[in-house]
Amino acid sequence: MIARLKNIGPGAVVTAAFIGPGTVTACTLAGANFGFALLWALLFATIATIILQEMSARLGVVTQKGLGETLAELFASSIFKWPLIVLVGLALYMGNAAYEAGNLSGAALGIAAIAGESEAVFTSAVLLIALLAAALLLAGSYRMIERVLLLLVALMALAFLATFAIVRPDLGPLFAGMFTPTIPDGALLTVVALIGTTVVPYNLFLHASAVRNRWSGPQDLAAARADTAITIGIGGLIAILIASTAAASLFAAGLGAESAADMAAQFEPLFGASSQYIFGAGLFAAGLTSAITAPLATGYAMSEILGFDAGTKSRAFRLIALSVIAIGAGLALSGVKPVEIILTAQFANGLLLPIIAAFLLYAVNKSEVLGRYTNGWLANCAGFAVVLVAAGLGLRLIAKAFG
Repeated sequence: MIARLKNIGPGAVVTAAFIGPGTVTACTLAGANFGFALLWALLFATIATIILQEMSARLGVVTQKGLGETLAELFASSIFKWPLIVLVGLALYMGNAAYEAGNLSGAALGIAAIAGESEAVFTSAVLLIALLAAALLLAGSYRMIERVLLLLVALMALAFLATFAIVRPDLGPLFAGMFTPTIPDGALLTVVALIGTTVVPYNLFLHASAVRNRWSGPQDLAAARADTAITIGIGGLIAILIASTAAASLFAAGLGAESAADMAAQFEPLFGASSQYIFGAGLFAAGLTSAITAPLATGYAMSEILGFDAGTKSRAFRLIALSVIAIGAGLALSGVKPVEIILTAQFANGLLLPIIAAFLLYAVNKSEVLGRYTNGWLANCAGFAVVLVAAGLGLRLIAKAFG
């Protein structure tokens, strides 16, 4: 067990990617507006993430290729090749640019919660974090980036665990909300956002590419699976802690919240100023990790699909990744409310997830790709169940919007 813990890496990169300001915001709003009622959605999302990311990691370990490269080869002579490139390109590039704006804004809000809120602090923080993310992607090797993200994930876990301990939620309602699926009036959009912020489509591309930097073949599958289950499980726990903290404090006190920053500010009269600083540190770490992983994932996926060298040192990879950071920083400083950008991206992710997950299921069922490591019936049942639930929620939301 200790050896497996020492071998943790790529899974933590995925966790760092989905525990960003979007997760902090969506989980805060879920807890503040609906109490413990939507914790089941986070439990489902965590299990769904482990199921899909295991498939992605298996694909990368066995084939030593990324998901983007695999799909490009499978559809090379198909009429669907260019529609696939357009779909994935728009989803990942534009979606991650919007994500990056939310990531940079979220990290800056965390600094503002500690240093004091002002336009100058926010602007300086956005630029500083963008430069830091760019520097890590330009100068750091993959292993260096991985270590930084591992450290930040540990910081997030400690920050949110400390906040949870301060609030001390009632465990009875907490477990009831976790294992009793209900959708209160007005909660459907939040449910889709919770799933969209946890089961992130771009992570399916990121994970398959990242495992190649750690493991070299099928003999390492057990280590890759343990890494996936442990690290993503920790990420799911962090998300549940955030929602539970908001439910026990804001919802119970009838305070409500419009953003994660509000949560930090509204903790102060209830639990003292220390809560604000703890939560601010967690929000900063969440924003910084995702500010690194969003361009990292986009660089991998787009380089693979377009046939460029997908290494972190290649010119194409760096140009793609840096452009995502630049566009994200521009959006973050444009005056558009960060929460609007973040929640829109989560909602879009929830609708896009079934499409990308279906492509992954297609790839991991091709014997010419994975040989004897293709999906078994149990993995397929679990994968299709995730796709059907996500698609059903998204279609229900669309149908409701059109009356």
